[in-house]
Amino acid sequence: MTASLEQLRRCHFAVDLGAARTRVYVKGAGLVVDQPSAAAVNTRTGALIAVGEFAEKMTGRTPDYIRVVRPVSGGTVVDIEMAQRMLRHLLGDKIRRQLRYKPRLRAAACTPHDADPLAQRATIETLVGLGARRVELVDTLTAAAIGCGLPVERPEATMIMVCGAAATQVAVLSLGAIVTAERIPVGGVAVDHAIVQHLRHQHELILPSQSVRPLQLALSGNGLSPHGPSSTEIHGRDVATGLARCVQVDTAAVRDAIETPLTAVLDGIGRVLRNCPPDLVADLADRGIMMVGGSALLPGFDQMLREATGMPVHIADRPDICAAQGLGMMLEGRIQPMELAPLGA
Repeated sequence: MTASLEQLRRCHFAVDLGAARTRVYVKGAGLVVDQPSAAAVNTRTGALIAVGEFAEKMTGRTPDYIRVVRPVSGGTVVDIEMAQRMLRHLLGDKIRRQLRYKPRLRAAACTPHDADPLAQRATIETLVGLGARRVELVDTLTAAAIGCGLPVERPEATMIMVCGAAATQVAVLSLGAIVTAERIPVGGVAVDHAIVQHLRHQHELILPSQSVRPLQLALSGNGLSPHGPSSTEIHGRDVATGLARCVQVDTAAVRDAIETPLTAVLDGIGRVLRNCPPDLVADLADRGIMMVGGSALLPGFDQMLREATGMPVHIADRPDICAAQGLGMMLEGRIQPMELAPLGA
């Protein structure tokens, strides 16, 4: 991790800025914000109309002068000012007043494993704009591993896969550090896009944006496994006529369309294992892979990984909030690092 546990214990709040959702953990209060990373803006006046859930519901349903924006993309802040405005409204006046009275307010934030200095700087400036005097950065992989209860501080291998909206990160950790890691630019958005393109090309149907996100509409039952229902009903707009239409979609064809982008994830796992020392790979044969992140809930994804890798695959109890929980555990001082002090002469 970038920051030490001692530095993190001095922080007052932590932020997990994701492409899909933003989560804020306040020391002593727990997880106080878990909302979509979206904001609706009046383009005529520049006024902020809605944030979070309400802004998400407005996507694709607004007049010309209202625009729904996402200030975070792939775990990186792309619009610092809008991210600050969104966070202020998500936190609310009460929590912001509580934080304002803290002496030398400190914050912690998750950053992707391969985040460049500019991306890290954007995250820091976003939280400094909220009043933080100092910002500590923590690798998302480490925070998620701690949040789902993996023994990252021990001298044994643990493998974590963070399935995000824009990307999937895979890493092997040992002794509290990342041994090898890989970031694959395939996430929940790529899976959604594959479903949309399949329905458009095969059925000439345009799916509403709000219907793309719940993948269960196209993957009911056992999802990616072949034991689910043979077909499912989908409502959308006809490409040619523009009228509403309902079609019966073959779920086997949808599974094939989804497996195409997920093949890149399997390749990434293979690269991580090839770069890992043999002793750690032997540990992973027993412990397997822990899946976290919102896209880990894709039905049948875990079974697909088991068949492809031959390793045990587990999904965390609350995979969507593991990174925020891990930050909170570090803030509260619930993690005890293994002391590796130099030996005396």
